Amino acid sequence: MLHQIDPKTILDNVFSLIGDQWMLITAGNAERCNTMTASWGGLGVLWGRPVATAYIRPQRYTYEFVERSPAFTLSFFDESFRPQLNLCGSKSGRDVDKVKACGLTVQTGADGAPFFAEARLVLVCKKLYWQDLDPSHFLDSGIEAHYPGRDYHRMYIGAISEAYQSEN
Repeated sequence: MLHQIDPKTILDNVFSLIGDQWMLITAGNAERCNTMTASWGGLGVLWGRPVATAYIRPQRYTYEFVERSPAFTLSFFDESFRPQLNLCGSKSGRDVDKVKACGLTVQTGADGAPFFAEARLVLVCKKLYWQDLDPSHFLDSGIEAHYPGRDYHRMYIGAISEAYQSEN
């Protein structure tokens, strides 16, 4: 069971939370949403408020949902959900109903943003800003190796309007 918390009380190491444990980025509404696994992102403070940064390639189906929605969510799970995270990172929502395939329960937060009841931590993020990554600004030539298809991510910055944590 999730209960609302102040984002400032999150004790997780954000590097491990995002980079090792992964997250689901989700957008849409309770009736129609899509989700994708991500291991790139950030949490911090910008413009005087807690924010999350998410990066999505334009060919991802979730990109279309985030573009059309005023908010997106980041859902974090315990290790027992690794198979579901693998599925959501390897299958397209164009081909499979990932929510159904993973047995997840959709709930909604601010702006009707969908998230999953099974998560241990959820951040509801109101979109504040986006920008496409520009390779002419890469200062380390090794970064380009992440883009053999030249499909540069779009960066979204969202104000964390709500945070939920499981009672466990």
